[in-house]
Parts: sequence; structure tokens; C-alpha cells
Amino acid sequence: MHDYLLSLILGVVEGLTEFLPVSSTAHLRLSEALLHINLSDGYWKMYSIVIQLGAILCLPVYFWSRIKKFLSSFPYGESGNRNLLTHPLSLTMIAFVVTAIPSFLLTKVIGKHLESIVIIGWSLLLGGVVMWIVDATHGKAEAAGPNGNSKIRTWKMEDMRLGQSIWIGFCQILSAVFPGTSRSMATIAAGQLAGMSRAAALEFSFFVSMPTMAAATLYTLYKSLRGKGENPIGVAQIDPHGWIVLAIGFVVSFIVAYASVAWFMAYVRKRGFAPFAVYRIIVGVLVLVFAAKLA
Repeated sequence: MHDYLLSLILGVVEGLTEFLPVSSTAHLRLSEALLHINLSDGYWKMYSIVIQLGAILCLPVYFWSRIKKFLSSFPYGESGNRNLLTHPLSLTMIAFVVTAIPSFLLTKVIGKHLESIVIIGWSLLLGGVVMWIVDATHGKAEAAGPNGNSKIRTWKMEDMRLGQSIWIGFCQILSAVFPGTSRSMATIAAGQLAGMSRAAALEFSFFVSMPTMAAATLYTLYKSLRGKGENPIGVAQIDPHGWIVLAIGFVVSFIVAYASVAWFMAYVRKRGFAPFAVYRIIVGVLVLVFAAKLA
């Protein structure tokens, strides 16, 4: 398959799956197997980082009006009932810090031993079951709305509490340690368990992913370009053809990710996360079957 077409396909896969709770890592690994490419190769490993960066950059563009609103109201919030620790931007950074240090230490020690098809399959399957159960138990509360007798205490991101942010940060560590868990799935389910509505949990998931994913991606890219780490590649080793392949994947990933975020925000408010949970379970079973045949 021509590299340009391959880059287009992988850009679409990354853009579609990065922010949906289905694990982009799992889908890129499956794409590697199906398209017979080695994403652990120096160039293709860096390529996967670059297209992830393209997907990440769609978030500040999509949420720019919300970001400006939060910045203008910092630190007291629009209602004047927030402070330096409880403003939405502060809660985003707190969740990031809670996630960042343990994730870095854990992935340095055991992360490279967990990136297996079997681990990904079980993470997809079990994560799907958890997401389905959590979303189903919150279905009636969502339907009752803010004025109903609901166990949901936080309907908007602006009303989040410090404890919820810390809890979501801890749960997000699972996605760093166990590929296939999905950072989006971990933060959304954690938010719902902490009494947040689907919309609030989803929006906070997107916001906390900005610093989390940007830091992880830029650090990995830096090591790769400097010729450090596992299977490194330096900038000088990339020819014009290689730069075009990177550019195609980056642009396609950005466009597709932007569209998927817009669609996901509208879809979840009306229908919830159950279809994504079912999809995870089905794909998880297929991956485990595939892994068993390879064994």
C-alpha cells in the first residue's frame, strides 16, 4: 500500500478514536496488524506521535470560546463562588498533576511490558463492561434532569468540586498503565461515579486531556527527534517523502478529530455511552480471539 494512502487511513483512525471512549492505542495497534506495518519502527513510532498531536490540537480550537470564558472569569468564576482551587481551569490542572507524576513513574517501570495485544483486549472488554454498568445506573438520573430527585450533583463543569477533580486524575492513571483502557473512558466513567452528568464528565474529560496528552505526546516526540529512547529517529533522517507522509497524517487527524468531538458532544447528551461500551466489548472479544490464534 502506498505510504500516502496508509497515512490517510491511519490519520482517520487516530482522529476517530482519540477522543471517543474506545482507545486510539488499541485501534492503532490493530491497524498495525491488519495493514502489516510496524508501528514500533523508529519512523512509524514517531508518525503515531505526530498524528496524535494533530488530534490534540483540535481541542483548543473547538473549545476556544469556553477557554476564553474560563480565563476571563478566573479565579472566582462567573457566579463568584469559585476560588483559586475550585475554578474549572484550576481543577483541570489539578487532575493533570494527579495523573502526570504516577503515570510517568509507572510507565517507566512497567509500561513497556504491558503493550501487548492480550492486555489491550482485556482492557477494551473490561472497560466496556464498566462503562456500560456505570452509564446504565445513571440513565434514570440523567432523564430526571437537574430539577428531578437525582443523585447527580454536578450538571455543569463550572460546578465541579476539588474532590471530583482529584478522583478523576487518579482514575486517568489506568489509561497510562494499561493500553486499551482509554483515557476518555476512564475519565468519563470516573466523573459519572463522582456524581457528574454525562455532559459535565465529557467536557471535563476533554479539558483535562489537553495538558495530559500534550505533555505526554510532546515529551515522547522530543525524545524521538533527539534520537533518544526506544527506536529513535532524528529529524535529519526524514526525507521529503517522509515529511509529506507526516503532514498528511497530521492534517487528516486534526480534521477528523475535530468532527468527531463535535459529533460526540451532541450525541452523548441525547443517547449516553452505552453504544460505545458495547463496541468496546465486541472489539475486546475479537482482539482476544485474534491474540489466541497468534499464540
